[in-house]
Amino acid sequence: MNAARAAGVLGAVAAWHIGPAATWLPGARAALWPGLDGRGDPSHVALTFDDGPDPVSTPHFLRALDALSVRATFFVLGARLARHPALGRLIAAEGHELAVHGWRHDRPWCPHPLRDVRDLARTADLVAETAGRRPLWYRPAYGVLTGGRWAAARSAGLRTVLWSAWGRDWTAGATAPGVHAEVTRTLRGGGTVLLHDSDVVSAPGAWRAALGALPGLVGECRRRGLRVGTLAGHGLIE
Repeated sequence: MNAARAAGVLGAVAAWHIGPAATWLPGARAALWPGLDGRGDPSHVALTFDDGPDPVSTPHFLRALDALSVRATFFVLGARLARHPALGRLIAAEGHELAVHGWRHDRPWCPHPLRDVRDLARTADLVAETAGRRPLWYRPAYGVLTGGRWAAARSAGLRTVLWSAWGRDWTAGATAPGVHAEVTRTLRGGGTVLLHDSDVVSAPGAWRAALGALPGLVGECRRRGLRVGTLAGHGLIE
């Protein structure tokens, strides 16, 4: 293979791998891929949490959600679910939805298509075993959708969903009022909210900001006449 052809092949592989990552841009995603943006029923808001389960923090969220009579979708990491299966079963038993966030919270920049397929498949299988039903949704770590991750999700029968509002609750300086303000800044009916029930890849203790913001966020949604629940009840746009 000559140098020009080799460069062309490498360029095509790179474009296939990283091209879909453009969906990380909120404006482009909202305009071009509303389903990927998490847009659904305009009278409903989907509440989602990433990076658990974590025995230190997740039980606090379960108690808060129960007090608020809200059910949510938890995008779990397979390695953490394998370590804390009883907590995963508790999440499901309390009426919440388990979804796939990958096996580990890996950075996506180097192509690993076979590993992506394997890791998503085993995470989906573990979620199914834990919850008693197959998961429906996948959210890539860091919200970066690569060609390999997209193909692996399809192979596992999962639909990829990112978010339309987030709390920036993973930072060292996160506070409950700040998380509330950041979510409500872009919150609309039909939106999907991203928060974190674990600080496994966040600043230590950052989860407390999301937990503190939760009652106010749910209250704000209800003040606007919006129901809050899982992605399964969200009627996502195709």
